[in-house]
Amino acid sequence: MKIIAMIPARFEASRFPGKLMKDLAGKSVIVRTYEATKKSNLFEEVYVVTDSTIIFNEIIAHGGKAIMSIDTHESGSDRIAEAVKNLDVDIVVNVQGDEPFTQKEPLFKLLEVFKSDVKKKVDIASLMLKIDDEDEINNPNNVKVVTDENNFALYFSRAPIPFPREKSAATYYKHIGIYAFRKEALLKFTKLPMNNLEATEKLENLRFLANGMRVKMVETNQIAIGIDTPEDLEKANIIFKKN
Repeated sequence: MKIIAMIPARFEASRFPGKLMKDLAGKSVIVRTYEATKKSNLFEEVYVVTDSTIIFNEIIAHGGKAIMSIDTHESGSDRIAEAVKNLDVDIVVNVQGDEPFTQKEPLFKLLEVFKSDVKKKVDIASLMLKIDDEDEINNPNNVKVVTDENNFALYFSRAPIPFPREKSAATYYKHIGIYAFRKEALLKFTKLPMNNLEATEKLENLRFLANGMRVKMVETNQIAIGIDTPEDLEKANIIFKKN
């Protein structure tokens, strides 16, 4: 089974422009993410896939591998699909460019899903982190996920789900934006039109569910700080300095 990692990266970001090139303890956010992914030693190759010459040159300058996108893409998964179309691979792991705290253990758990999935019932695997802080639960920048009894995703939302109609011991999980795809599932995804749910919440993972693709969620307890805002970057710098 040939496994690679791809990190989709674009320079512009509506909430935090140029965030992937911001300084994080002496290196850019995108380089930190690339290095963390390489450090896992789980992949035959790790690539950054980008439409930005700034990001492309940044990765190359630090000894990494980068691919320039040819077409314009709406999502990171679309960008990766273009890059892997003609590559001989089985599993493609999509690591978000703004996840510099990517660690080996959760990536290993993702890959184990496919190694044990003899009947190939899983199209995609992804990560979730249990959260109990009310601000985190209600923050629309934190995507929440609910699953069935076998940890297959039922729905993703920026809203707090499940909604606590009465006071109860509701459990909330934050979706960590790292995906592992079977190559054929990734290529299928790119041929599907954006649906109303995806357009409404601005979440590409809803396209998977709307078209019957099975997403297996894997629980992790890794530090999950995506760099979505300047405040997130400040928190990330503090963590790096402590470590």
